[in-house]
Amino acid sequence: MTKKSTTSTTKAPPIVSSAHLVSPQSAEMSEFEFGLIVAGNAFERWIVHCMSAAGLKDLTPLDVLILHHVTHRARDKRLSDICFIMNVEDTHLINYALKKLVALGVVAAQKKGKEVTYAATPLGKDYVQRYRAVRENCLIQVLKADDALNKDIGDLGRLLRVLSGMYDQAARAAASL
Repeated sequence: MTKKSTTSTTKAPPIVSSAHLVSPQSAEMSEFEFGLIVAGNAFERWIVHCMSAAGLKDLTPLDVLILHHVTHRARDKRLSDICFIMNVEDTHLINYALKKLVALGVVAAQKKGKEVTYAATPLGKDYVQRYRAVRENCLIQVLKADDALNKDIGDLGRLLRVLSGMYDQAARAAASL
């Protein structure tokens, strides 16, 4: 007597945070949004702990991201440039974080005509390099052996940028209602 296979062809229900939002047209979007929430919170926790391990404690996730951005390509950045690149509409949030980073001595503000620009100080660059070392040791080493995963991560990054445009457009549409 042979035993029949009992594998099921029914699809598992999506894992979501808000079942009331699941659309029959795209349950996958609700599943993606839940994954984005969980991943976003994990990422923010990671960057704060990574910077703390690098020696710069008590920063918010936005503070860490701004320090990295003002260090990026060793070019001075204006407040409006930082807001634009980071896709943050509330300039007060960025401005507050910049003032905090200036007070810590890791970012310098320089007046150029009517504008103020920001750049990482040597101390800020030192913390960023230490952050990089911690990141390499704790995060990148895990990915080192898996080229397929690295490719998937690159594809996912591109997809997230496309989806950010879709969410921005949807936000504009919702704001007009």
